[in-house]
Parts: sequence; C-alpha cells; structure tokens
Amino acid sequence: MPDRDPEAVRRLLKPAAIRERAQEMLQLGLEGRLLHFSVHPERLAACADYVLDTIRANYPTLDIPFHARWRHFVVGGMDRWNMLERGAHFPDAGARGRAAYDLAVVSVLLDAGAGPAWSYHDKVTGKPIGRSEGLALASLDMFATGLFSSDAADPLRADSEALKRLDTEALAAGFQAGQANPLLALEGRAALLNRLGEELERQGLTRPGDLFDRFFETASGGSIRASHILAEVLGTFGGIWPSRLTVAGIALGDTWRHPLIAPDASTAGLVPFHKLSQWLSYSLIEPLQWAGITVVDIDDLTGLPEYRNGGLFLDLGVITLKHADDAARSHEVASPLVVEWRALTVALLDQLGALIRERLDRSRDELPLAKVLEGGTWAAGRRIAREKRGDGGPPLTIVSDGTVF
Repeated sequence: MPDRDPEAVRRLLKPAAIRERAQEMLQLGLEGRLLHFSVHPERLAACADYVLDTIRANYPTLDIPFHARWRHFVVGGMDRWNMLERGAHFPDAGARGRAAYDLAVVSVLLDAGAGPAWSYHDKVTGKPIGRSEGLALASLDMFATGLFSSDAADPLRADSEALKRLDTEALAAGFQAGQANPLLALEGRAALLNRLGEELERQGLTRPGDLFDRFFETASGGSIRASHILAEVLGTFGGIWPSRLTVAGIALGDTWRHPLIAPDASTAGLVPFHKLSQWLSYSLIEPLQWAGITVVDIDDLTGLPEYRNGGLFLDLGVITLKHADDAARSHEVASPLVVEWRALTVALLDQLGALIRERLDRSRDELPLAKVLEGGTWAAGRRIAREKRGDGGPPLTIVSDGTVF
C-alpha cells in the first residue's frame, strides 16, 4: 500500500516518475487498452511537420528561447519586464533576482486558463489582450503597482503579508474582471495566493524571492540542476495546492488516479504531472542565468501536460477519443479521461521532441525540450485550435479551479 512506502511516494515528486508513468500510459494506448483514447503513432510525423512549420515561422534562425513566463511579458514588441526592471535600478543582481522570482511565482500561479471571454486592456498599446499573455501582463501591472507588497516603499516584491490578505475583489480589479469581462476561477486564484502567503510564513520565508538566494548560495561551481529547482519548488510550495492526494503524510499536488497504471507497485494507480510546478521551474531558470549561474540538465524536466500541448495531439489526430460524445461534455480534472490525455501528452512530447531534433539536425543540448515547447508545440497547439474553432479554445472542456491548467 502507498501509505506504507513513503520513499516510493516521494519518488512521485520527481520528473523521472512523471516520465515513467506517462510512458506506461502511452504503451497502454498503443496496445489499445486505454479507457478513453486511441493512439495513432503513424500520425506523429505529420504533427512534427506542423510544429516545424510553426517553429520556422516564429523563429526562422532557430534562435529559440526557453518556454517560460518571461516570453509572455513581451507585448506589442516591448519586453515589459525589461522596461520595469531597468526603471527600478536594482542595486545588485540579488535584488533583481529576488524581484524576478517574486513576479514569476505569482504570475505563474495566476496563469490558469482565462477562458475565451476575458481580455485585459493594455494601457500601453490600447489593445485588448487575452489568454496567457493577458494574464501575464495583468500580473506584471499588479506587481508594478505594489499589489503583492506590504511595504509601500518597496512595491516591486511579493511578500507573505500582502499575499495572505489579498482578496478576490482586489484581484478582480487588477484583472479588469467582472460580469462584462468574466475570468474563470477568480476565487480559486485569490485563494491560491492566500495559501502561498501562509505557506511562506509557515516555512520561515518572507517572499518567494528568498528561493533565489537559496539557489544562488547552493549552486556548486556556479551551476545547479533543473531537477533540484523543481524539488525545491515542490518542497516549498507543495502546501498551497487545494486538498488533493496526501499519502504517507506527503502532499502529492498535481497527482491523480488512474485504474490501469502501475498495478503491482506500492504507488499503484497514481499518475504525477506537477504541471504548474514545472512551468514555474522553467520560469525560474533565466533569473539565475542573468546572475551568472548555469542551469544544467534542463531536459530532466518534462513537457507540460496542459491543453495547448495536449490539444495539438488531439486536433492533429495523434490521439483520438474512443467515444465521440466525450467531445461534447465537460470533464473534471480528476477524471480518468483527463489523466489519460495529460499523460499521453507528456509521453508524446518526448517523442515529438526527438523527431524535431532529428529533422533539424540539432542535439538535445542545442534544442532541449524547453525550446521545442516554446518554438514549438505550445504555439502550434494554439494555432491549430484557432484553425479548428472560432474561439481558439481547447478541443475538450475541462472543469478547472484555476490551479491545474
């Protein structure tokens, strides 16, 4: 039983376990044994062609940055974070890094699906901006005004005191959300930031930026492993997620049940993803690099099992629903259908990444998965969604509380 094997349970917090369980799900799909999806590996080559076309359109020189929150702060051809930090005149790399971490953590935690009806009016360009870019810009503007700081003299920070007392109304105002501009799961987002403040305090931390100092101080020889960043993210922020699976006293966060997975293991039926934690880990890499720290083994992290990457495979027929009527109904995040979809996405992203590297004659170091995602699968998933559906929404409707997708 899982509650008798805490070491096996802890292993579910590592990216290797995410990959192993995802590959097991893919194998079940290839054998025709999944409950909800069929897998069509012969269609992966055409999917790669579509992604390559997207990469060449977006990055013709193949100079692709990492998939990280920082990309979403570039709006209207202007890097808004760069503009903000230049104007801030941070006294040193540490101050800059702490502020960057504060912003990244808050912004990523607010980056669940916005829904097709919401947009953020950008005062700089005068344009409405929706989805992830709109959420990013709104969070950056809130950060710039000091909404997440308890110190009026030091607005460019997010600290436990301000996060604990942040209410839904303040967050709604920051997002310009209301009846005429509805944003999904607004209460869930506010509650998540409240729990972030409480968890920071419980761990003796003042702000998310304290993690920057921890990483900087522990970087051996000026380098740090990406998997170590993820481990610290999971260890530091694991308590913020809504009540989900806790086994052997260990909160498993973005881990779900599926009846066919690892039937003989002590952790039978448990499928980990840690999507937002990995998205956050990807986003915490660059501030370290700005400070001269080398982040190694970035490909230890997995692809992100969210609706753009997952939608790419579904829209292009690499995976198909066994029951057509499933496309017309809403699905809970914990449902076996969504667990299958997400696990297949992780496994297929690895296969697609290898195929794209082969086509471009690039090594894993030259084109890690984080660049394939950015170049890449996320943009291609959005592109095919717009081609297939007028609102550009995902191919499946997911009931989310704002803390998974």
